[in-house]
Amino acid sequence: MDRLFFILGGLSGFLGVALGAFGAHALKARLDANLLATFEVGVRYQLIHALALLAVGWAHTRWPGAVLTAGGWAFVAGTVLFSGSLYALSFTGARWLGAVAPLGGIALLAGWLCLAWAAWKG
Repeated sequence: MDRLFFILGGLSGFLGVALGAFGAHALKARLDANLLATFEVGVRYQLIHALALLAVGWAHTRWPGAVLTAGGWAFVAGTVLFSGSLYALSFTGARWLGAVAPLGGIALLAGWLCLAWAAWKG
């Protein structure tokens, strides 16, 4: 599992940097300021949680277990739901997509709790 979460973290980090550059250069002229800011929040959270996935991968070498694995998958799901919904909202302007972001946020919070719990119990 440690290797898988390192791979997912690396790929998510790569994608976050690429999307950040895309937003800064290609979207600046195409999106209004509010939608661009929404896109940038998605990128920020994706990059932060790419690092969290690397932390889960490292933690798996010290405290392997189901709670830590659940935390890693919660980070993956949370990033897809939170950042993904903000990206989709930015591109489409469909405000209802904003209702998906809190579900992703809950998953991200759960990931942090699982990481902390695994360290506490480890």
